[in-house]
Amino acid sequence: MSVFQAFNINASGLTAQRFRTDIIAENVANVNTTRTQDGTPYRRQIVTFKEKDITDFSNVLNHTRNKAVGNGVKVYSLTKDYETDFTMTYDPSHPDADENGYVSYPNVNIVTEMTNLIDASRSYEANATAFQSSKTMMQTGLNMGKN
Repeated sequence: MSVFQAFNINASGLTAQRFRTDIIAENVANVNTTRTQDGTPYRRQIVTFKEKDITDFSNVLNHTRNKAVGNGVKVYSLTKDYETDFTMTYDPSHPDADENGYVSYPNVNIVTEMTNLIDASRSYEANATAFQSSKTMMQTGLNMGKN
């Protein structure tokens, strides 16, 4: 394992969770957007992560004795949520109301988004703590060499 691999792994987690937080913030900001550029309500976005540089099992088995396995995380996809329906609210005076007086609001649930935001925040903090611990261990090792 490289001396800096732990830093790279933690940095990839920090970057991924920051991106996830940005998308959650965008979802929350658009909770009342009833018309986007294409004329439809805003559709919630979902971030999916994937392990960086996944290796096949035989390579992992052969190299496990020599080095730690793990390369961090990366954003795999950013998709729109088509499984959840838009929220229909009766408001005939709204400019985006249909012929029956219903307005389609985005499929963004604030409770879900806030829960995801707490999860992303905690994951970010865990990666920052692990980064700091790795830094402390390296500094301790360097100080041992001074004596």
